[in-house]
Amino acid sequence: MTAELVVLLVVVVTALAFDFTNGFHDTGNAMATSIATGALKPKVAVILSAVLNLVGAFLSVEVAATVAKGVVDLGSTGGEELLTIVFAGLVGGILWNLATWLFGLPSSSSHALFGGLIGAALAAIGIHGVVWDGVLGKVIIPALLAPVVAALVATVGTWSVHRLTHDLPEGHRTRGFRIGQVGTASLVSLAHGTNDAQKTMGVIFLALVAHGSITADAEMPFWVKFTCAVAIALGTYLGGWRIIRTLGKGLVEISPPQGMAAESSSAAIILTSSHFGLPLSTTHVATGSILGTGLGTKSAEVRWGVAGRMAVAWLITLPSAALVGALCWGIAHVIGGLPGVLVVFAILCALAGFMYLRSRRQPIDASNVTDEWDGAPGGSAPGTPAAPADADARPAAGSKERL
Repeated sequence: MTAELVVLLVVVVTALAFDFTNGFHDTGNAMATSIATGALKPKVAVILSAVLNLVGAFLSVEVAATVAKGVVDLGSTGGEELLTIVFAGLVGGILWNLATWLFGLPSSSSHALFGGLIGAALAAIGIHGVVWDGVLGKVIIPALLAPVVAALVATVGTWSVHRLTHDLPEGHRTRGFRIGQVGTASLVSLAHGTNDAQKTMGVIFLALVAHGSITADAEMPFWVKFTCAVAIALGTYLGGWRIIRTLGKGLVEISPPQGMAAESSSAAIILTSSHFGLPLSTTHVATGSILGTGLGTKSAEVRWGVAGRMAVAWLITLPSAALVGALCWGIAHVIGGLPGVLVVFAILCALAGFMYLRSRRQPIDASNVTDEWDGAPGGSAPGTPAAPADADARPAAGSKERL
């Protein structure tokens, strides 16, 4: 087995690890509102979301094509250098996903990935190594528009729903919207699979092109589709309860009509973006939709402090992941070859392990993810006792989490 083949295998494994983190990081985008309103039990919600993510991953490859050919200039590099760029970019994306998960912040996995790739490409090739037209048109502009459009659509939808159903008995109204939420949440999960699983497919495609296994014009191999679909589905199944809690309880106290409106607007926008090959941030869309439901409901309380912290995380996601990606490329480049890649991989494993162990102190799980909101994402009260060793961490004081 050649050193370049080993590097390719490491890159593929790292890409699937990113896909896994994307799954548990973004489960809340589809299921947080349904869990918060009681339309679906937490465990049932994540199982349903995982299955539909798996199915959705096979429905389109438009987004994968954008990632594979629209971020790094394939004419500027190739071979081992491109493999190292892809690997460093993935490490940047994974570490940012884990860091924001640790603090309960639903940031964009998509932008973490793009940031890592851009930073590694800039460090390796320079400014001409990035396809800036593609980044601007298919990453930056959609990132700015998506939450605004989603909030507007959800605001109008929520207001309309309240107007149309205000004469119905409350019990019938609540039951009907909870049933509707099962369908709309399922549609968001399907849409998430068509968009987010594609991004990892695109990255693995890049690695295969760099290795020479396929050409840049080749079709996406089936095994790439299958492994990426399974990885994101497995990550989704494990839940990511911290971020589910932040989206479901931290922004707005959500009622079933609001939940259905939020999910409907999210699904419509994500599916449209997938059709046009736009690697949209499903987190931005889902968060914008949830905020919109608060704006469209007279009595709803929008927690702008939580929204502000999330907005800051959004703004720094791409540059932060780019910085990590560039740093990882630098370490791998200085050491050189396979040893450099293995050292960076060891650093990734060590930091991921540290964040996981840190998260186990104050767990949240399916049994208390819908407890009343009592703090900021990732916060904990002074003197909070350590959690049991088999649990995962939580974003707010006094609750529990586990992956």
